[in-house]
Amino acid sequence: MKKRTFLLIAIITGFVVMLTTAGIFAASTTVSDEIKMENSAYAKHKKGIVMFSHKKHASEYAEKNPDLYKNGCGECHHDKDGKPLTINEGDSVQGCIECHTEPSEPPKGKDAPKLSKEEKMKYHAHALHENCKGCHKAFKDATGSKAAPTTCTKCHPKKKK
Repeated sequence: MKKRTFLLIAIITGFVVMLTTAGIFAASTTVSDEIKMENSAYAKHKKGIVMFSHKKHASEYAEKNPDLYKNGCGECHHDKDGKPLTINEGDSVQGCIECHTEPSEPPKGKDAPKLSKEEKMKYHAHALHENCKGCHKAFKDATGSKAAPTTCTKCHPKKKK
């Protein structure tokens, strides 16, 4: 009888520990609604920091425009080949800077090296701008709405001095 009781207690304890661990992991990967698109890899940001509403993009816009958001989370989150990832809320994802490792835009000007599209994508700011502006332009073309901004000042607030 004592062995059975001990075994039952051990099984219940293991089950509780497993559920608690899963709960802690799920809570640690919850995405906040407002994401400040700031990255410590930059020595200094030249423009105001974009405040990104994950909730609006992931649910509200997607629900109203399913044709534009066929890939769900994969519209923004992609693999190393640019293919949409299939992820669910609560899944752990890498930050953009993990792959787009240069914290800036590609060099510009007449003396700047000629870079391929792939070479430009290593630049973090370029990759974000390509992703965001491309989606915003597609939204504008599909809906005729000007709600999705495509200019610097509409996304980047004025920097406070």
